[in-house]
Amino acid sequence: MAPEPPHTTGSGPGALKFAGIGAVIGGAATSVVLGLSSALAAYFARRVVTPAQFREEDLAIFSVMGAGDEAQVILPANDDTTVEGTYSLYFDRGRGHARIGRIRSYFPGEDTVTRDIEEVYTGNLNAAVRGWWSGAVFPDPSKLGLTADNVYIPVEGGSAPAWLVPAPPDRQNGTWAIMVHGRGVTRTEGLRAVPTARSLGLTSLLISYRNDGEAPAAEDRRYGLGMTEWRDVEAAIEYARTKGAKDVVLFGWSMGGAVSLQTVDLSNHRHLIRALVLDGPVINWIDVLAHQARLNNIPAPVGRLGQLLLTHPWGRSLTGLAAPVNLTSMNWVERAGELQTPTLIIHSGADEFVPSGPSGELARRNPGMVQFVEFAKARHTKEWNVDPARWEEAVRDWLAPVLGRTSGRHAAGAGD
Repeated sequence: MAPEPPHTTGSGPGALKFAGIGAVIGGAATSVVLGLSSALAAYFARRVVTPAQFREEDLAIFSVMGAGDEAQVILPANDDTTVEGTYSLYFDRGRGHARIGRIRSYFPGEDTVTRDIEEVYTGNLNAAVRGWWSGAVFPDPSKLGLTADNVYIPVEGGSAPAWLVPAPPDRQNGTWAIMVHGRGVTRTEGLRAVPTARSLGLTSLLISYRNDGEAPAAEDRRYGLGMTEWRDVEAAIEYARTKGAKDVVLFGWSMGGAVSLQTVDLSNHRHLIRALVLDGPVINWIDVLAHQARLNNIPAPVGRLGQLLLTHPWGRSLTGLAAPVNLTSMNWVERAGELQTPTLIIHSGADEFVPSGPSGELARRNPGMVQFVEFAKARHTKEWNVDPARWEEAVRDWLAPVLGRTSGRHAAGAGD
């Protein structure tokens, strides 16, 4: 925040002299403030596009009680841990992973919450003191009782690992679901959707992409916010096509939604994309970045300067990007009429990271192609975690008729 200008009192020559000194001091202070603002804007922009090396363990683990089916964990009561549902608790720098279930004890105003421990997949939760909360419940397909092949998709710079989960043999319909995870997470995020996809006869391909820690990193080691990652999704579509897929449905979470929208916009294989199913998607990065600036108490002008650094070539030396990011081209609210692929958006009004407003507005502007299903309590991309039955029903009820049409991409009335 800029300091207040020096106050002066009185009149006459003395006051004028003081005012002159104040002008010099004020000018210096203005230069300092401008310098600090520019540095903050550069830091903000760089953080947006730089993958984190390690996930912050920002959640204390107070105590573990009981064992087996009666095991419970005591955690700080916060906006995440006090929402009902099924979640993951990662600990020991990600080497430990437990599935956490229903709330056993919590009263508003208390500092702690007690929840069931449904299963400890890896690690010793009894010895853990810190971890992080996640909506990615399952560590791999086997924990869903599913058999998967480990496959590798040719991408720029090498090959990207993926899980291939076939549809039941008697239900396979030639359409594949390609699961596109969000920023800062991995392909485990899409596992929640696999049973629903299989119930519709879809083979699931859960992909990795550049800079996610599994796929080859981009040369600049920076997120493109969808502008570069879509090429890895295109490679996944090509892989699916060579393995017998006749078309695909893209499932995208958070930034994975932005990546999916870029794919349907730019890919040479966009005619093979039957539909989009987006969960908590980034529909308009300008809106998301402004929201993140507010959350982090960054003054609006500084936030806008950060956006400018991302979008102009002269900002590359500060952001590390190989090429600027065209935020305007990824504003799908303004481009609503250009979206001609049937799209289902599931988004919570309680999303703290990506506001749901642009999702609802896109559906209002293009009701023939976009259907919007709003949840109330779920945090970012945790709609399934709060109410899996409703999530799965929403996807099945919308996607089954879309798959039944003869032409998925150009069919009118996606929400009919």
